[in-house]
Amino acid sequence: MRILFVGNSFTGRNNLPGLIAGLAKQRDLVIEHRLISAGGASLRQHLNAGTALAAIADGGFDTVVLQEQSTLPAKNPARMHDSVRDFHAAIEKAGARTALYMTWARQNGAQQPITTAYAAIAAELGATLVPVGMVWERFLRANSEPPLHDKDGSHPALAGSYLAACVFLISLLAEDPVGIEAPVKGLAADTAALLREEAWSICEALAGGN
Repeated sequence: MRILFVGNSFTGRNNLPGLIAGLAKQRDLVIEHRLISAGGASLRQHLNAGTALAAIADGGFDTVVLQEQSTLPAKNPARMHDSVRDFHAAIEKAGARTALYMTWARQNGAQQPITTAYAAIAAELGATLVPVGMVWERFLRANSEPPLHDKDGSHPALAGSYLAACVFLISLLAEDPVGIEAPVKGLAADTAALLREEAWSICEALAGGN
């Protein structure tokens, strides 16, 4: 599977695409990935820059993952939705599918506006929703360790990116991360196991409407 990621440091930090590919490899899936990223960039900025649209038009990608600037879905969902619609039209024209990488709220912030913004446009377009922010929210309710946010209270720590990668494996690739034992540099084995198990359990609960 060839995946194009369009976003900013919330995708690039800790090499999220590489973490996803590493998990997929343990399920005998080969992922080739490209990341088009700019610090703090919104999807509108990516549209205006043209690099992502050119990559999509060149074809060859099965899935394009879109990640909006972290606070924009809550502050201006209408602008986000317009940007996603524009990207989705280009993605469909290229014969690929659209996936939306729902990010998380800042530490002690409200997740619900972000969740609502992503879920609404995913439902409208029939895009695949990767509900990382919802999984983070539920994980943090039940677990005090490991910290998912980095020290700035915004970006992901390695544990947060790894949890996100597990959610991608489940939501985008329909694979279960539980039982994967490949080591992750910088994460203790028991921590990685907890993150995999919680990702699966929470995604199952979300899928069941619980």
